[in-house]
Amino acid sequence: MPMGKVVALAGGVGAAKLLRGMVRVVDPEDLTIIVNVGDDAEFYGLHISPDLDIIIYTLAGIVDEAKGWGIADDTFNCLEMLGRLGFETWFRLGDKDLAVHIARTMMLKSGMTLSQVTAKLCEKLGVKARLIPASDDPVRTKIQSGDLLLDFQEYFVKRGTADKVTGIIFEGAEKARPAPGVVEALREAERVIICPSNPLLSISPILSIPKIRETLMGLRAPVVGVSPIIGGKALKGPADRIMASMGYEVSAYGVASFYGKLLKRFVIDELDRAQKDR
Repeated sequence: MPMGKVVALAGGVGAAKLLRGMVRVVDPEDLTIIVNVGDDAEFYGLHISPDLDIIIYTLAGIVDEAKGWGIADDTFNCLEMLGRLGFETWFRLGDKDLAVHIARTMMLKSGMTLSQVTAKLCEKLGVKARLIPASDDPVRTKIQSGDLLLDFQEYFVKRGTADKVTGIIFEGAEKARPAPGVVEALREAERVIICPSNPLLSISPILSIPKIRETLMGLRAPVVGVSPIIGGKALKGPADRIMASMGYEVSAYGVASFYGKLLKRFVIDELDRAQKDR
């Protein structure tokens, strides 16, 4: 039975696994995926879009399954040489991965927008679903840990999420505009899925863009959330620890409460069945 037009709000690894299954039951022409750009960063002069890349690589069938990110069977010759030349190499970029970032940066420098570049990468790698960055404007996630203010990748990769999160800032979000096609896709959707990504680090940067949140709040179509917390633990990453440090209940119910009135339905695991009637 056709599902009609579906929009998914997505972060990285957690979303990618759901989306890999979703493309088997939803016609790719009917699926639009709006992806977090709060993790985007610049390394070695290259524009990196980690969440977009994870989704692209997964749907293209080339993702490194063991890690859940990067490209399968990649090599690291360039990174090894950069290390020999005295550059930091804590952000692990494989050679094929670097080729994607070089291509993205070249296209951006030629005057293309991030959404145009993303569409071109999807076309070249055979991804049939429509991927759109939440915004072509810069939105950057900053992590507060006491007196420290960390760039997202410094917190997440370099420091291994070891710092206690006491605040999260989405720099640029208030002035950011949804990328072309985002609002239209939401308004035309017959259902909207919030993927089981980290609600605070991956979905909130999307929701922090005022026009996107406003559009979601005004939809007649059901917005369905999928819990990234099962049995009080995160499926992947530090979502449970961050929810706790930010004062949220670490449970499926806590995630549903965080999204609040945005949701019409919420999908939980059998392990959390007891929370259904709360």
